[in-house]
Amino acid sequence: MTLRMRHLLLVLCLMTPAVGPAQTPDSQTLVTRLWQARSGEESSSARADLITAAPDINTLYQWLKTGPTYVGDVPRGRQEGARLTADGTRFPYVVVVPESYDPARAYPVEFMLHGGVSRPEWEAGGDWWRRGYDGFLELEQITVVPAAWDENFWWQAGQAENLPAILRGLKQRYNIDDNRVYLTGVSDGGTGTYFFAFKQPLHWAAFLPYIGHPGVLRSVQSGGGYALYFENLMDRSLFIVNGEKDPLYPASSIVPFIEVLKEANIDHEFTIIADGGHNTNWLPEQQARIDAFKQSHVREPFPEHLIWVADDDSLYNRNAWLRIDRLQSPGRPGLVEVDRSGNEFTVNAQGVAGFTLLLNPEEINFNELVRVSVNGATLFTGQVLQDAETLLNSVEREYDRSLLYSAELSVQLPD
Repeated sequence: MTLRMRHLLLVLCLMTPAVGPAQTPDSQTLVTRLWQARSGEESSSARADLITAAPDINTLYQWLKTGPTYVGDVPRGRQEGARLTADGTRFPYVVVVPESYDPARAYPVEFMLHGGVSRPEWEAGGDWWRRGYDGFLELEQITVVPAAWDENFWWQAGQAENLPAILRGLKQRYNIDDNRVYLTGVSDGGTGTYFFAFKQPLHWAAFLPYIGHPGVLRSVQSGGGYALYFENLMDRSLFIVNGEKDPLYPASSIVPFIEVLKEANIDHEFTIIADGGHNTNWLPEQQARIDAFKQSHVREPFPEHLIWVADDDSLYNRNAWLRIDRLQSPGRPGLVEVDRSGNEFTVNAQGVAGFTLLLNPEEINFNELVRVSVNGATLFTGQVLQDAETLLNSVEREYDRSLLYSAELSVQLPD
């Protein structure tokens, strides 16, 4: 080989880059893209990349359970925002984030539902959120103060959609402890807190209704007209406070409700404020008890026993990993009670034609058969396959790292 040829080969080597495997984003970067997607196109792209990158569904599950990368460069302090729905309804809210917010920590969240829902719609700006909430800046929690008004009471469908939507938006940006999200309400807000306990408990670790009344939910005139099924409170925890001399909802009017809670062995604390009126003047004295109650109540995302009653198979029909899909008679209530032991599900169903079990890979061994017996008859025995799309759907439904499902098992009851 001549000197000139050697020189030419050396030049070619210097000019040609080394060929190696293409660099791909790490798993947490891909999960973060999904968590922060702002459009259907961004979501679809992130989902496709996650499925391509994950060697198997169990790995994908672990990535999603770990969650996204949260950053410290996020708004802190008191912020006023609003959700705009597809029909143009504007739902304002205030979020209070501690100035000490650390993205490496998972923070508890408390939603505070105000009273006086018969007022006109709140205007942007000003102090519609009521004075005093700046005190939450000192708490090591994220506090949410949403708005209700005369066209959107707390116990109506718009708010049932609104509160979880606000929570989802916060989870996309802030590191939130999924199992320590609490719902507190005062007066009409207390009544609204009862509504979520009875009808839509999925997101909440405990319910704290102050000077409200669950009976309001039964009234058609109040915009409710709901049947209240105490079976739906069996897995709930409530901290209830009413004033002895409250002119609207005196403690004596709540006592029959409390007696049912006692008889059903439903977890609750009931406090009567001696000589108390329709106010929260008692709050400073009770704060230590309230804090202790919240501290001791953490949501169990996968309880082994569930019970749920629904009278609408398209609304308020889910409790944790159980969803009622079809009632035998529309408008008439149906009940499903499930006990799970490993891969075995024992179900008592009344007035229900179909339901779905949402399955988590840490609770179910997908390498073994799953068995479902309903009212003494075995309706399913077989292997259930996990599905990446189902798993990703569960993420985008809740953005909840503790409520991930990699399979859905639908069971139809014989006529």
